[in-house]
Amino acid sequence: MTDRKTLQLRDPSETAEAPALEKKGRGWKISDKRLDVLHEQAREMRRFSSEAHKALAARFSKADLGRYTFKRHAVVGSAIVDFNCHNLGMAILIDEPDQDEALARRRDKSLESVGIRVMHIKAADILENMDDVLARITAGMRLRIADKGEARRRHNAEHPRQTRPRYDRDGNGPPRRTATRDRKD
Repeated sequence: MTDRKTLQLRDPSETAEAPALEKKGRGWKISDKRLDVLHEQAREMRRFSSEAHKALAARFSKADLGRYTFKRHAVVGSAIVDFNCHNLGMAILIDEPDQDEALARRRDKSLESVGIRVMHIKAADILENMDDVLARITAGMRLRIADKGEARRRHNAEHPRQTRPRYDRDGNGPPRRTATRDRKD
């Protein structure tokens, strides 16, 4: 008789490192079969959301956040987050009372290693005081926008040739085509 393999959680002390990124499979080392399972789980979570999740999703749908939109129960790498803003690189997780803390820490570490800022909000806070929660989320968004702007300025300072247009106004580079052409009247 053969032994059956089962899925088990590893001891957190054994896995001190976050999973390494690869240049294939959306940047994460995840099989297509595992991604399909994650997307199916996220779909089920959207169907049967908690009251706190429904309340926050309703407020996000009414709010005008410009180009920063939050997607519900999004798959990010090998994790499913409650709300994800791809443009900001920000994830919001609702802390429910029956959550596994070790698994949550590993997920947070994995997301932070690829540059996604994780914000935790208690479900009770959402249901009791929505305005304070929204103010906290807005402050987190502003902080993340400032961080991304600073990173962009630092990159532009370190790599000046990448910031200039290919054809600059001083006449360097091939000549541009003029907008007016010689007409025959």
